[in-house]
Amino acid sequence: MSTASVRRLIKKLPARLAEIRGERSQRQFARELGVFQQNVNRYENGTTPHTDFLLTLATKENISLDWLLLGKGRMRRSR
Repeated sequence: MSTASVRRLIKKLPARLAEIRGERSQRQFARELGVFQQNVNRYENGTTPHTDFLLTLATKENISLDWLLLGKGRMRRSR
């Protein structure tokens, strides 16, 4: 995968995070994930999230990491 392709994927991550959050406030979403609201805000504004945040998000929200990081497949994992 080229560097340009990776950059395009990274640019789409904030929109996917906001989609997962849905109608919840950043504060509420952060509390549910056990992180600071400022981190959620930074991630939705383009800062690359830490791995532990992504894993926590995927686990607690039942989100496919392929969808979150690559935009492939379904958003929700099968149970």
